[in-house]
Amino acid sequence: MTQAIDLPHQLTVGVDVGGTNIRASVVDIEGEVLDTVQAPTPHSARALEAAIDRSVRELARRHPIAAVGLAVAGFISEDRSTVRFAPHLPWQDAPVAQRLTARLGLPVILEHDANAAGWAEYRFGAAAGGHTVVIVAIGTGIGAALLIDGRLYRGSHGVAPELGHLQVVPDGRACACGKQGCWERYCSGTALADTAIEQLATDPVRSVLARDVARDPGSLTGRRVAGAAQDGDELAVRVMADFARWLGLGLAFVSDIFDPDLVVIAGGVSSSAPLFLDEAREHYANAVTGSGHRPLARLRTTQLGEAAGMIGAAELARAAIGVSAASVPQR
Repeated sequence: MTQAIDLPHQLTVGVDVGGTNIRASVVDIEGEVLDTVQAPTPHSARALEAAIDRSVRELARRHPIAAVGLAVAGFISEDRSTVRFAPHLPWQDAPVAQRLTARLGLPVILEHDANAAGWAEYRFGAAAGGHTVVIVAIGTGIGAALLIDGRLYRGSHGVAPELGHLQVVPDGRACACGKQGCWERYCSGTALADTAIEQLATDPVRSVLARDVARDPGSLTGRRVAGAAQDGDELAVRVMADFARWLGLGLAFVSDIFDPDLVVIAGGVSSSAPLFLDEAREHYANAVTGSGHRPLARLRTTQLGEAAGMIGAAELARAAIGVSAASVPQR
């Protein structure tokens, strides 16, 4: 039986362990972020765990902390204790939860970053009330989460669902996963830049963005493309239209497999949703199997933004120690 924790100790820490930065936040039982610290991500496992330790201890000096959750972009074991593989982090088959628990003297759990963000959106954000919910987190690549009747679906080995690596173009663009033509290679922040360069190679246009690409192709980013599209740049508008097409086609695949009632678009690219979401919805409606004869999933964008992973990890850590909103006296 889990021992009850006093109300002041309902605070937990969610840590977003990214390839560039570590962000750690204190989160209360209502999903509110109370305090945040940030640090660069070290390149060795030992240094990374020491940096997480320092971040959590800094927050613990200011707040009573009951548990810690880590949101990690990588494969997590089914018991959420081990990082099997994380392409941008120095962990491989590493018992991270055990090692950090020993260092901090606090319960520590791990979760895939998309699952953590999806759980946060379900508990406190755009996915609330959904029955079969797919979270599509579009940033550098595509992360995804699936919730069925309020439960995260992780698959048999803890790695589902890897929607970003559905092959949509046989022999298409090379992907870091080792395959070619993955969905995220055509529908991500990275893909926006790649598409702009490809379109210029086959059909040059006169635009500010085109001149930037000609001067320094390596400086082009998805954020730059989205900003130029907002300003009406001809090349950028064409690239965003291509992105919308691939998003719609991918969502049709997702609906054919899972038949969700709700899809939440999250990740950094979601902030540009007004530039592509309506068009993507049309492509989705036309491409889904049985088009015109079946209900479509509602499409929403994230309510929690970049904090979703930390909020979700903190909430999952709270659940792991047996504390939920239902167990806390109402204020």
